[in-house]
Amino acid sequence: MYFIGYDLGSSSLKTALVDSETGETLTVTKTPAEELGIDAPHPGWAEQNPELWWQCICEGTRKILSKTKVAPEAISGIGIAYQMHGLVTLNHTGQCVRPAIIWCDSRAVSIGEQTLKELGESQCEEQLLNEPGNFTASKLRWVQQEEPEAFKKTETFFLPGDYIAYRLSGKAQTTASGLSEGILWDFKKGQPAYWLLRHWGMPDTLVPEIVPTFGYQSKVSKSGALDTGLREGTPILYRAGDQPNNAFTLNVLEPGIVAATGGTSGVLYGITASPEVAELRRFNHFLHVNHTPERLRIGQLLCINGAGSFYRWLKDQLDVSGYDEMNILAETVPVGSDGLLCFPFGNGAERMLDNKSIGASFSGLEFNRHHKGHLCRAALEGIAFAFRYGMELMEGSGLPFKTIRAGNDNLFQSDIFTTTLAALGQTTIELFEVTGAVGAARACMVEQLGLEEFIERTAGRDYLATVLPVKEAGDYRIAYLRWKDELQKK
Repeated sequence: MYFIGYDLGSSSLKTALVDSETGETLTVTKTPAEELGIDAPHPGWAEQNPELWWQCICEGTRKILSKTKVAPEAISGIGIAYQMHGLVTLNHTGQCVRPAIIWCDSRAVSIGEQTLKELGESQCEEQLLNEPGNFTASKLRWVQQEEPEAFKKTETFFLPGDYIAYRLSGKAQTTASGLSEGILWDFKKGQPAYWLLRHWGMPDTLVPEIVPTFGYQSKVSKSGALDTGLREGTPILYRAGDQPNNAFTLNVLEPGIVAATGGTSGVLYGITASPEVAELRRFNHFLHVNHTPERLRIGQLLCINGAGSFYRWLKDQLDVSGYDEMNILAETVPVGSDGLLCFPFGNGAERMLDNKSIGASFSGLEFNRHHKGHLCRAALEGIAFAFRYGMELMEGSGLPFKTIRAGNDNLFQSDIFTTTLAALGQTTIELFEVTGAVGAARACMVEQLGLEEFIERTAGRDYLATVLPVKEAGDYRIAYLRWKDELQKK
């Protein structure tokens, strides 16, 4: 028997098939062949059509079943990971009212700021553990204010993973962890923050049914089976945002170890057992996948919108064959990129910069001195510097960085990026050959084994390599301090 795991990002969907007894990965596929587009009808906006996500689910499922020759009847469970903080609105017939407003959309920043003033910092700190910010709740408020006709048609709202589960099952459901990532969870009362919806004049009925993160949630319906090729009745056993899921995949469940990703966005995700909030604005606090009322496990997440998205943009502008060539070009340039600095913040408002949109830029460019290799190295260093800047914020709140764990993909495949990050923080980086889709599939095992036994069976699995910090890190620090000094003037 087997489990299928989906990891829905903003650029693609990864689908994994694992053995349900051992957790061994059979294969991982990616759809579509070209990256999904993001629509920006106005500056700062970022939207996607949820129907495209569903098309990817159907294509990815049929592709993986065909590739492995596994019968639909042999699939005993489904796990779902998904891009966080998005908003999908549905009408009474289950149709999308408007395009999804996704994670890097900046339109609701002012709404979050205004709501913080109305509620007061103490209530947000004690009950939401976050300011409303530019998250799902504030995006829903934006629809209510700016598109009242669309809001009137809205029967319920989803996060992106909830929408995928809905298309599979026909059930309108979400999770407590998901609501917390949308800033719609009351940590003090242990229930949805209905009072926030009422503050905006919204009905409680907008919130879907809440199901557990691990364990039975719903099952594939007849229409879901017809579309995907799955067996009707196949259970959905797990659902989590991509960053909590990435941490789970890397066995980051306790304080002291931090999970990182360097994909479209850059993310640092650590665990705390304390409900106390030292930083309300620049990073966020969500219910982690292993949180229980009796045993607090709260994820601290810092997101850098402009990370891999910037490196991809640079690849598209340069006449290069791909990322491998860019990394080779970067290796020809010394630490510090001969004075060229890169600021990769061009993908919407950056929370760690107090929700500013400062854009992306190069600084110190000299036409007679710098070439493609300098641009590539400066970009990798600039993204690593942004990670280090975020680490300093999180360290200041009391979160330790003993070890960083990351999947061996995207930016973490670059020696320059990993070496720079390890050197600046004098932090060990452990790399694993695993993806979020595999983690989502393996999470289905928790229903049968329980979380503790699951961890015992899978701890250390997929380990690939360790990047140790260089002892002589002076050149890295000098370059970073120059970068940081210029950033603070922006």
